[in-house]
Amino acid sequence: MFKPKLFSILPELTPDRIMKDVIAGIMVGIVALPLAIAFAIASGVSPEKGLITAVIGGFLVSFLGGSRVQIGGPTGAFIVILYGIVQQYGINGLVLATIMSGIILMIMGFAQFGSLIKFIPYPVIVGFTSGIAVIIFSSQVKDFLGLDIAIVPADFIGKWSSYARNLPTFDLASFMIGTLALLIILFWPKLSRKIPGSLIAIVTTTVIVQYFHLDVATIESRFGEIPSMIPAPTLPSFDFATIQHLIMPATTIALLGAIEALLSAVVADGMIGSRHKSNMELIAQGAANIITPLFGGIPVTGAIARTATNVKNGGRTPIAGIVHAITLLLIMLLFGKWAKLIPMPALAAILIIVAWNMSEIKVFKQLLKSPRSDVIVLLTTFSLTVVFDLTLAIEIGMLLAVILFMQRMAQLSNVGVITKELTDRDEEDDPNTIVTRKVPDGVEVFEISGPFFFGAASKFREAMHIVEKAPKIRIIRMRSVLSIDATGLNMMKELLKDCKKTETRLILSGVHAQPLFALQQYGLYDDIGEENIFGNIDDALDHAREILGLPKMGRQQNFVPSVQREMK
Repeated sequence: MFKPKLFSILPELTPDRIMKDVIAGIMVGIVALPLAIAFAIASGVSPEKGLITAVIGGFLVSFLGGSRVQIGGPTGAFIVILYGIVQQYGINGLVLATIMSGIILMIMGFAQFGSLIKFIPYPVIVGFTSGIAVIIFSSQVKDFLGLDIAIVPADFIGKWSSYARNLPTFDLASFMIGTLALLIILFWPKLSRKIPGSLIAIVTTTVIVQYFHLDVATIESRFGEIPSMIPAPTLPSFDFATIQHLIMPATTIALLGAIEALLSAVVADGMIGSRHKSNMELIAQGAANIITPLFGGIPVTGAIARTATNVKNGGRTPIAGIVHAITLLLIMLLFGKWAKLIPMPALAAILIIVAWNMSEIKVFKQLLKSPRSDVIVLLTTFSLTVVFDLTLAIEIGMLLAVILFMQRMAQLSNVGVITKELTDRDEEDDPNTIVTRKVPDGVEVFEISGPFFFGAASKFREAMHIVEKAPKIRIIRMRSVLSIDATGLNMMKELLKDCKKTETRLILSGVHAQPLFALQQYGLYDDIGEENIFGNIDDALDHAREILGLPKMGRQQNFVPSVQREMK
């Protein structure tokens, strides 16, 4: 039960498999570089702490984790709570809170709470995630516009009041550099998805600022030199009173980390047809958050965008995540001294894009059409996060989650569904996993992992954009979805729209009675086409082969993956 995924898949490691994972790891390391620096600065700490977090935390998450492809590191979800801790308790307080959150995560893992995270209502998650996005955007206005403000107020209303008072200090050069970076990030993917637009934006704006000697704030002018090495581990100073004050912030970090990591792992499962170990993932996240701060790092969790990049570049084992950490370490050691020249407006532009991606505006609008109770939960969590405090929002949100959970369990008659979702199973326990099927080239299979976590489908839609070329056929496997609501139907509608834009054929597999009826009522049944809806994965794969002009294979329960066949 508590065996890391890396040790479970050792028999699969062939030279060809390792080489593909190494290439994927290098690509993810390049993508992670500007994000690690930006997240650290936005959290109120020096930039090298983000790199340290991605190196040590990323290595431990992959080495000890319960997912095949999870990439760990600093994320935007932590920015708000970390900035507040640094302002109130200093760096020592942040280190202590991170270690405490790691202990809480390990307790959650060993107590087998991993599967329970799935039952947190989606409106709670969207509420505080969208709230965090608003706060991240607000925190970057100063650097993007080049405003001359010595100390920016921590609260949301105070920030914008300060911006309004200091608008006359607007700096055109900073604004132009930030705008250029923003445009590069937005339009570079149209030219190439191999190299991240954020990296191109940083290199381009840094060269322009240095060549033309522009008076624009840089990392060096704000933080000084960036150490190009990992420091020796040190223990933080602490006392009982400080620990008492940090219990709630540490709990918030632990809950945020658990939700982000397991959400990312579920999305990754759907993309590669695997199944992660929820509890082992929490234990790995806990270990990473205990060890990383000893070297000066900040909290670690699973990063959805970097995990999706890993999958799309061919990563299929934890080797890719380990290589990603090694790649960042080499970059830090060899090129870290040049990072001090990066303009602050360029980093602000990166974080503005991160905030936009986190905001989930379409999903937010969809949820406003949900039942009144869900709308109240969504708006309450969102408002508390933005106006008051993320810790308070998490507390109230979790309380509402418990109430809604009890209400929905009372309405659900199929107790077997609950039992199944609470079981932390591995893919080896499932004879019908996609790993036992031959998936033709040009076909992607994504499995929605249960009726209570359908919200992960929106994250999958976001992850699908991190791909160089859309597949010819996309199969959505719904064998675990016994019921679907308006949010899920709207998500399916958006997914179908995306597929039509990219000329990708959408096929549904394992559709149960209630979802099938709901699709008909919603008008999606005819849009998808009766010929593209199947009761099992084998028929769906055969239909995909027929479209591609390949011979059918029929039922494949006895198919053995090539690696295992070679072993036998």
